[in-house]
Amino acid sequence: MAYLIGSILVIIALIITGLILRKRVYDEVDRLESWKMDVTHRNIASEISRIKRLNLSGETQEKFESWKEQWEQIVSKDLPDIEEYLFDAEEAADRFRFPSAKKTLHNVNQTMHSIEKNIEDMLEELNQLMDSEETSRKEIEQIEPDLEALRRTLSQNRHQYGVADKEFDSKLDELEGDMQHYHEMIESGDYTEARKLVDELKLKLDDLKAVMEEFPSIYQKCKQDLPQELNELLSGLREMKDGGYRIEHLGFEKEVQYYKDKLDACMDSLKEGDISQGKAVIPEIEERMAEMYQLLEKEAIAKNYVETKIGPYQEALNNMIQTFDVTKEEVETLKQSYYFEDSDMEKYLSLDKSITQLRKQLEETAEAVEEENTSSHSELRLEIEDGFKELDSLEAEHDEFKERIRSLRKDEMEAKETLKDMKNQLYQVNRRLNKSNIPGIPTFIWNKMDEAASKNNHVFNTLEKQPLDMAEVQRALSEARITIDYVIEQTDLILEQAYLTEQVIQYANRYRSQDPALAAKLVEAERLFRSYEYELSLEHAAKAVEEVEPGALKHIEQFQKAAN
Repeated sequence: MAYLIGSILVIIALIITGLILRKRVYDEVDRLESWKMDVTHRNIASEISRIKRLNLSGETQEKFESWKEQWEQIVSKDLPDIEEYLFDAEEAADRFRFPSAKKTLHNVNQTMHSIEKNIEDMLEELNQLMDSEETSRKEIEQIEPDLEALRRTLSQNRHQYGVADKEFDSKLDELEGDMQHYHEMIESGDYTEARKLVDELKLKLDDLKAVMEEFPSIYQKCKQDLPQELNELLSGLREMKDGGYRIEHLGFEKEVQYYKDKLDACMDSLKEGDISQGKAVIPEIEERMAEMYQLLEKEAIAKNYVETKIGPYQEALNNMIQTFDVTKEEVETLKQSYYFEDSDMEKYLSLDKSITQLRKQLEETAEAVEEENTSSHSELRLEIEDGFKELDSLEAEHDEFKERIRSLRKDEMEAKETLKDMKNQLYQVNRRLNKSNIPGIPTFIWNKMDEAASKNNHVFNTLEKQPLDMAEVQRALSEARITIDYVIEQTDLILEQAYLTEQVIQYANRYRSQDPALAAKLVEAERLFRSYEYELSLEHAAKAVEEVEPGALKHIEQFQKAAN
């Protein structure tokens, strides 16, 4: 029983599957049938008949016949065959022969795609042909008046084209011949080739139009304007040479002739209607002529500068030479009394050498100014300008050197004055020591005073040397100053310590009778004081008084400062 039920269920499942598959076949048949009917009802024949508006001959006739034959093949053969194939697919589905039905439907689908592709290609070719005809016709309608306008321009302005008018006539005739050929192609139905011819014709016309627009200006410049300007430049060069301007080194005459030859070559090209060489040469010549005029103007300005400045330059250099001669005499005199440092002599000799070279250069420049066909005025101007700069530099160095040698005498006087001041300071120190009421002066002070006096004598002896070496004098002064400053400092310190010690001992005496220990310390401080040991004496006395009266030393110091 279970086996029977299972069998029944399998059969039912197979029947349901078969019905589903058959339904899918029917749906696909319906889709393809609709597609076929859509193609059948398309007005392709009407689309193809549009070509009848063109001349049905030649290429156009061939395309029309081909498209008509293809459409008739689709309508009368391909689509009816598809109908049969769809019927066979339905019949195979009814008999549950699904693989056969699927294969048939696949073939039908491919055929329909092929038909669609053929229709699309036909319509695309048709549209391209129609568009090509329309575009060509519109462009020809524009080309014809443009061509007539160029012919009219050439006819009315032949003098602006010179002998090249025949070349332009020939090119216009060639374009008109191409237009005639275009109309012949249209008459014969060769629209595709006619389209190509129109494109070529348009490019040729644009090129010719551009050339004819530029030609008059280029022709005018190459034939008349630039040759005239070059002749004027050449004439100006000769006038400048006659006027004493040194321009031979520029080589402009040869260059002008070179450009005139180039213009002759351009004229040969222009006779053939070729403007390319002229377009390249004209800006080159114009730019170079502008540069030439700038250089000539520069030379003219330089000539005026040289003629104007050579005199002042000579005068300035002569004044410098005279001033330096005075300095040379002064140096020779000073060398007998003063020793010159190596750096000073190097500066002096360098100045002498530079001025000699500048004088020699001026002589060469002045000679070049007088002689013709040597240096250009621009070169001479540079030499004079450099000379002025060198003069300014030398004057600054000369002033610095003069200040340096003047400082030798000034330094000598200042050194003598300083020596005098130091001797007086040493005298005042000695006087202070002798007038002080202290028991005596430490030996090192007298030794330092003797040393200071000796160094003062050394400064004096150095100042008496011939020639005078101020560097040595300054060294001797520095050593003497250090020693005297030390003597003054130590003298002030000793006197201050001695006076303060006396004050402290006097102050502490009030406690002497009351404090035996204090009295003993004061006796020691007095002994040191009489032995010229003022610093140690002050330490003992201060310590003693601070023990009995703290702060007493500070009070005594303030009192002494107030008294002084």
